[in-house]
Amino acid sequence: MEKDPLKEVDLIIRDRSKLMIMYFILFSVTMLFGGLISAYIVSSTGQYWVHVTPPATLWISNLLIIASSFALVASIKAIKSGNISKSRSTLFLTLALGICFAFTQITGWNSLAKYGSGWGTEANDEGLIAYSWNRIDDLIKSDAVYGEDYDVRINGLTLLYNPDSKELYSPNDPLMVKPITSKVIHITNSSGSYLWVLIMIHMIHFSFGLIYLLVNIYRVSNGTINPEDTIRLRVLGVYWHFLGGLWLLLFTMLFLL
Repeated sequence: MEKDPLKEVDLIIRDRSKLMIMYFILFSVTMLFGGLISAYIVSSTGQYWVHVTPPATLWISNLLIIASSFALVASIKAIKSGNISKSRSTLFLTLALGICFAFTQITGWNSLAKYGSGWGTEANDEGLIAYSWNRIDDLIKSDAVYGEDYDVRINGLTLLYNPDSKELYSPNDPLMVKPITSKVIHITNSSGSYLWVLIMIHMIHFSFGLIYLLVNIYRVSNGTINPEDTIRLRVLGVYWHFLGGLWLLLFTMLFLL
């Protein structure tokens, strides 16, 4: 049976339209994160900046998000070859890996919170209660090991630390004569706020990806997505791979640089 040329053109236009809409969404997300990342980089100049060492669970989350992308690619290949059963099973695998990714994110942040890298309160100069994230004094008082679990930097230089007195010193004070701990503590730790905002916004977008993944599992099951019509699955792939790459970028910037 010959294919209707007009119908083929309509399908091509529809597919391109769906992809263009997704590209527009991703462009908006890129602009959002681009602005936050730029602000993070600019704000880190001239301030005391806390760098925390990622726990093992966050490293595992990297492997999970990469594996989920491979599973989704396998699902798209399977549906194109007509293997609907395999496509559906690999979509479920992608979902399982995505849920595990979210779980490791939560577990990782709970691990950091045990060291004091979490929400806290402190009275400001006016006596008002200010909320902060990743407070330096909480980290110093915790069981976290300076230089291993976290460190404090200014303009790329790591502050010196005396574990006996639990005092911080300027990088230009190698003899540790004049402690600056009090000064460091009473300056807002903006790094923690940026870190929290960036990760939370990413997880919100990732939750949308999980919902869209569930919708497409249903579509594969009822035949809406089939070997002749895979555009919805391809659009999901574009979004999912983008979020995976974005997380790896955030992880590198927030924890490794």
